[in-house]
Amino acid sequence: MAASGSTGDPVAVEIEPPTAVDLLGPQVDVMRAFVTNLADQGEILGLIGPLELPRLWSRHILNCAVVAPLLRPGLVGDVGSGAGLPGLVLAIARPDVDFVLIEPMERRVAWLNNQVAALRLLNVTVVRARAEETRLAHPLDQVTARAVSALSKLLPLTAPLLRSGGELILMKGEGAQREIEAAAKPIRKYRLRDVRVITLGAGVLPEVTRVIRATVE
Repeated sequence: MAASGSTGDPVAVEIEPPTAVDLLGPQVDVMRAFVTNLADQGEILGLIGPLELPRLWSRHILNCAVVAPLLRPGLVGDVGSGAGLPGLVLAIARPDVDFVLIEPMERRVAWLNNQVAALRLLNVTVVRARAEETRLAHPLDQVTARAVSALSKLLPLTAPLLRSGGELILMKGEGAQREIEAAAKPIRKYRLRDVRVITLGAGVLPEVTRVIRATVE
């Protein structure tokens, strides 16, 4: 599989790592279909850059998939779903969990809906809205987000969507602990407890996945 880069030269898509089967089990075939669709259409639709294709599995798909064991059966929201990272990846990995993908951009919403239909995902609803304007029939049990904004700005977009006792599972980079320290005021405002950084995928993925996990009182 290959796609064309900005120079017109073909860019090879990363070969599926052996760890994909270990992490995804019986869901790996659905994930393979999603990766194929994302590799074929993602750059054209402005969802991913051509430089991401050689690391699509390791940096994006499996980077998200290692978060799946943190989810519990219930209703999980993904804020700023974009290409479906992590929302669609997690929905594929956890068919026992219901997901609401929240995304404001029309073309991204169209992509998400197309993938839900193409992959026959029965556990996903897509909502076109800005996170702060989202009105759901029921509060969420957990909320995820990846590469949306700094924690201090992300908390007002995510914490209000949760029920009491609900949980934030926010994917972050190397500066995750510094983001927690810089967000002391909104952490108090939204009554978060047990705020901590969890590292996932060590020894399994080329780059670990860092998650800020917290509970709303």
